[in-house]
Amino acid sequence: MSSNLADNLVATARSLGDRPAIRLDASTIDYSEFHRAAAAVAGDLQARGIRAGDRVGIVVPNVPAFPILFYGVLMAGAIAVPMNPLLKAREVRYYLEDSAMSIVYGTKPVAEVVSEAARDAGIPALLLDDLGPSMADLLGHPVEEPVVREPDDTAVLLYTSGTTGHPKGAELTHANMSSNASTTVDTLIETSPDDVILGCLPLFHVFGLTCGLNAAVRSGALLTLIPRFDAVQALHVLERDAVTVLEGVPTMYSAILDAPQAADADLSRLRRCIVGGAPMPVEVLRSFEERFGCEVFEGYGLSETAPIACFNQPTRPRRAGTIGVPVRGCELRLVDDDGNEVHDLDVPGEIEIKGENVMKGYWGRPTATAEAVVDGWFRTGDIATRDRDGYYSIVDRKKDVIIRGGYNVYPREVEEVLYEHPAVAEAAVVGISDDYLGEQVGAAVALKRGARAEPAELIEFVQQRLADYKYPRRIWLVPSLPKGPTGKILRRSVEPPVQRT
Repeated sequence: MSSNLADNLVATARSLGDRPAIRLDASTIDYSEFHRAAAAVAGDLQARGIRAGDRVGIVVPNVPAFPILFYGVLMAGAIAVPMNPLLKAREVRYYLEDSAMSIVYGTKPVAEVVSEAARDAGIPALLLDDLGPSMADLLGHPVEEPVVREPDDTAVLLYTSGTTGHPKGAELTHANMSSNASTTVDTLIETSPDDVILGCLPLFHVFGLTCGLNAAVRSGALLTLIPRFDAVQALHVLERDAVTVLEGVPTMYSAILDAPQAADADLSRLRRCIVGGAPMPVEVLRSFEERFGCEVFEGYGLSETAPIACFNQPTRPRRAGTIGVPVRGCELRLVDDDGNEVHDLDVPGEIEIKGENVMKGYWGRPTATAEAVVDGWFRTGDIATRDRDGYYSIVDRKKDVIIRGGYNVYPREVEEVLYEHPAVAEAAVVGISDDYLGEQVGAAVALKRGARAEPAELIEFVQQRLADYKYPRRIWLVPSLPKGPTGKILRRSVEPPVQRT
């Protein structure tokens, strides 16, 4: 029996074919049309020589082309590799080459970036309209039934950066993705075909992919899309489409709450709100609930856990400021620096996760996989405490990741680009507290002897080479950076100078 994640689309199309599936403004496709389009993409891929296990890239924003391509890739038995449309060509090329990708899709707004990256990597690039491929241009015959895949076969490669500065592809299996979507539908959102989910989370990110797209397909709900989040547009779509489920990162909730239109917005159909990706300020949570009358449930997950691992759940008392309790099919524990389990209440320890949601490993990196997953337990690098009722609270991060508005920025990746500048001798990238985004990216830079460069010049240098959410908004020059006994730069000792007003 097949365990292909795309089996969910086939089943929903057969039972709820005339129900609306995907909406973008005035354009709507139902589940039958969704299935037919994905089947046609699968047939086209097979006609182009794509076989089970081949990697296929998707550099597409939140438009109907994304779900059609994603499920078409799965139906062909291939591995989907979603990428952020904000990436620059050099970043996309890295993904193409690291995954040994066979083909990459893009939409016309990112045509230049995708075409350049594909040309440099030596693979074909196919460019589509936002509404998906033209059926007349597709090759081969539609693949009506998904290619049979085993539960442990990789369905998706989701790239997540690391302290080495090189992104790693987390291999999420068909079983990982299917079980986490089912857990989301059954226990967190309690989704039905009558629900309308706002698709404002990026679908290339695991939160939007699992809790938005895959959960909608699993339950027959409608996913109404916003190509790139904007609070005014989000409020418009929330009202226009009578949205019942809102999913977002904390900055999205803040932006919706602060939008001028919020005072008069009617969100009375909203019944379930979930938030993740970064800590949710309790005051924002309470203000949102008071204004719109819908409880917000906060939780926690990672790319490597497909993503949902711990959540405040509707069947249990909610505790604002916590990430809740482990979800179905998942275990959490806390360990100290020596790997010993922390049993005492309210004592910090690193979160480790075990369960049906934990990734297969990092693509092509057995050493990194062995370091990250030990005896089935995934080491998150996040520090938390646990109370007497089993609720977890994040208190710190062991890793150096900066979370800017819900996006992960890894300092080493930004530092690598700064070191490419001919005037830079040393660089340390750190997070700077930001009232709106949570954290902003900053960098302390020491120049080479005799070299000259202004902070604005360095900022522009990085901006041209990395996605917009990654480049430092603030750079300050220092004579040298703090170092430990071995000469290693002590990033945690770097602090930005006080800005005078």
